Amino acid sequence: MDPKYQKKVKLNDGHFIPVLGFGTFAPPEVPKSEALEVTKFAIEVGFRHIDSAHLYQNEEQVGQAIRSKIADGTVWSTFLRPELVRPALEKSLKDLQLDYVDLYIIHYPVPLVPGETLLPTDENGKPIFDSVDLCLTWEALEKCKDAGLTKSIGVSNFNHKQLEKILNKPGLKYKPVCNQVECHPYLNQSKLLEFCKSHDIVLVAYGALGAQRTLQWMNPNFPFLLEDPVLSAIAKKHEQTPALVALRYQIQRGVVVLAKSYNKKRIKENIQVFDFELTLEDMKAIDGLNSNIRYYDFQHVVDHPEYPYSEEY
Repeated sequence: MDPKYQKKVKLNDGHFIPVLGFGTFAPPEVPKSEALEVTKFAIEVGFRHIDSAHLYQNEEQVGQAIRSKIADGTVWSTFLRPELVRPALEKSLKDLQLDYVDLYIIHYPVPLVPGETLLPTDENGKPIFDSVDLCLTWEALEKCKDAGLTKSIGVSNFNHKQLEKILNKPGLKYKPVCNQVECHPYLNQSKLLEFCKSHDIVLVAYGALGAQRTLQWMNPNFPFLLEDPVLSAIAKKHEQTPALVALRYQIQRGVVVLAKSYNKKRIKENIQVFDFELTLEDMKAIDGLNSNIRYYDFQHVVDHPEYPYSEEY
């Protein structure tokens, strides 16, 4: 195994996280067996940071692939009540067939009513919200860490005010090690990145390659990131693909980046992100693409007081 694939950053609790991760989310039409196959393949080519979630409904398959490798998981929005956090993690560990995960994060700050349904809705198709103090959810995560069920704990899709709420919580035992958010050249999250760095919190980028056109909820008027002329020109100059340029951009900014693909050729290609470097001019040009385009805006929960994107960052 080439050691460059193992490039890691240190978290504020002393543990390390690989800077390049493999995302396992797939649309419902992709057979679950494929999650097993591509995760195995990703590990074979060098990925050592696997991102999984209860919401993806493939933890069993992903777990089979990574049994003795590295996993991270998320606590889904229907399990944000403090008393449900540990049982949710234990269920994920059972599905993954692991004794612990390296990182467990709150998937989304908007709580939904607990139950069997992943996305509970009323008769009009509106989500059924719950009311939970995220500081109490955080305390439940701290207990999971103390119980040895997870090495590190973090959050996802939190804005800076929601992070501040946890950081300023009386009796805080552990700070979040990371905040996983949508981040790409069209939404470069520079202010949130600055805030996170100032508190020794690692920013983890999902949606780093934009979004697939096939997703029915994606705004069809949004530009397709990987066809951007600036990215394409930089890619041509370095004899790389626009996808690799978008991934490399994040790594050079100190962002941990998740590369999601179920295509073996592209999975293998993505690990080549360590084979080249962008110049300062390249980085500035990519910075200039920021236009606050959010592909994953979760509009269905916009009415909840904890909806994170009402804030600038």
